[in-house]
Amino acid sequence: MADERYLVAVASSDGIVVNNHFGHATTFYIYEVTDESVSFIEKREVTPVCHLGEHDDDKLQENASVLSDCEYLLVSKVGDGARAVLESKGITCYEIPGFISESIDKMQRYEKVKNLFS
Repeated sequence: MADERYLVAVASSDGIVVNNHFGHATTFYIYEVTDESVSFIEKREVTPVCHLGEHDDDKLQENASVLSDCEYLLVSKVGDGARAVLESKGITCYEIPGFISESIDKMQRYEKVKNLFS
């Protein structure tokens, strides 16, 4: 991740904390991340994948496409099926609830350590 620029999508109800399950999210906050900075880029509105306990596979594909330019996704929870679809589009999913800035920092630190052993 050194000297890279990449996008992180964050499932948040308020733009302050990572607090939404992927399937229930209506808004994803998009951040551009480098080693030196984290910058808010935009909000992306979507229709939730889950409704009344049912999953909509078309919405899942649609929402994954909306996020396909992002390298990472931060959520409070993501199901195995959604994770597989997102990862097939090159999006690595992390369940790191908490303040957005702290969650992004934890993700960056984890990725740096993981890359030491790859």
